[in-house]
Amino acid sequence: MLDRGLIRIALLGALTGFMASMLVLAFRASIEIGQHYFLPDGKIGNYEALSGWARLALPLGGALLLGLILERLPQANRGVGIVHVIDYLRFRKQSLPFRNALVQFFGGIIAILSGHSVDREGPGVHLGAANAALIGRRMRLDEDEDYLLAAAGGAAAIAAAYNTPLAGVIFVIEVLRVRYAVNHIVPVIVASVIGAVFSRLVYGHSPAFAVPPLAIGSLSELPVIMLLGLVIGVLASAFIAGCQHTARLTLRWRPLYALLAAGLVTGLLAQWAPQIMGVSYDTLDRMLENHVLGSTLLIILVAKLIATAISVGARVPGGLIGPSLIIGGAIGAIAEGLAQQWYPWYAGSSGFYTMIGMVAMMGAVLRAPLAALVALMELTGNLNIILPGMIAVVIAELATRSLSGDASAFTVLLTEGHKAEAVTPPMAERVEPDEENTERGNTKTEKTSE
Repeated sequence: MLDRGLIRIALLGALTGFMASMLVLAFRASIEIGQHYFLPDGKIGNYEALSGWARLALPLGGALLLGLILERLPQANRGVGIVHVIDYLRFRKQSLPFRNALVQFFGGIIAILSGHSVDREGPGVHLGAANAALIGRRMRLDEDEDYLLAAAGGAAAIAAAYNTPLAGVIFVIEVLRVRYAVNHIVPVIVASVIGAVFSRLVYGHSPAFAVPPLAIGSLSELPVIMLLGLVIGVLASAFIAGCQHTARLTLRWRPLYALLAAGLVTGLLAQWAPQIMGVSYDTLDRMLENHVLGSTLLIILVAKLIATAISVGARVPGGLIGPSLIIGGAIGAIAEGLAQQWYPWYAGSSGFYTMIGMVAMMGAVLRAPLAALVALMELTGNLNIILPGMIAVVIAELATRSLSGDASAFTVLLTEGHKAEAVTPPMAERVEPDEENTERGNTKTEKTSE
């Protein structure tokens, strides 16, 4: 018998995936075009070629412009990013306002072009989800259907960003807490597939990163993988704490002051590590090819962690998924260099530890280990790395959980934001990511399709 309810929500998922893909790809293209005309030699991500004064003045100028814009907006229109999406969908249980998406689109472009240590994927999830909410209002959908379409838009954004359709689906299950059921997940899968298709039409079939052939050389390397996961878990916990403390300190400041502080920190750190400016994926590609020296890797690691934690905590309109990959990649590359010199049983592929570090850090910071593992598989197309990847991701998750509890970078920012707004009842109880009542699904659709 024809299931009209499921077909209807699947078609809406397809429309959401198409619209989200167009918006996310337009956002990415705007950044790349801006960098092409703005940076030396027309090279995307070429912040290293800027003078020291330019590397200081650029993030400060971007922060000044963003601060002046945000201070002229109502408080309700300033919220952006994945934290904003989680807040509205899981706790306020309201449709995402599209005005905030406009702030995210232009604010994210300014932040990334001016060299702030944030990414384009967090904004992409917000843009995809807000686009879905706009469709939901036009179609007069109920609350649960609106939630599912927003999740579908987020999945399409991740798929379009990294060419990882399955990781996009798992991401919204783990981060947005969509309850797994066939009629819940079908529109998300449809949207994610469409996001990946349009990404491939524009950027080709290759993964988002230039990943060389990877494999673990010998099972004798597993102790190194385990130690790498432990170190990443400790650093992920430090990153989460840095985001939390920065937010706690700056959330009651005027946006102009908070953004200028973030711009100053980024500009100063960029004097030693210009690679931290902007999205930094060009630096990550060089790490995967083993073209970055050990001392430089350590500087990038420390500077990127500090700059991103402060930028995200100070409400710079960008995301933290990309920086978490870069921080983890730097740790992995350092571990590979040390293993090559000091571990007699090392026989791995160049770039192998970099990729393992990337996904372990992403999983630990986002508290999304399964999404990280699936992303690892899709980014490499190599099933041989699943076993060591699982070991590193699980150990990193356990280490982070033992130090930070169940909190992710998103939930600590959300908690501090609610505290600053003096919302009652206390939000510390309402933002627990593992509570059953945060797992929402399309109840109306479920009833319709039965």
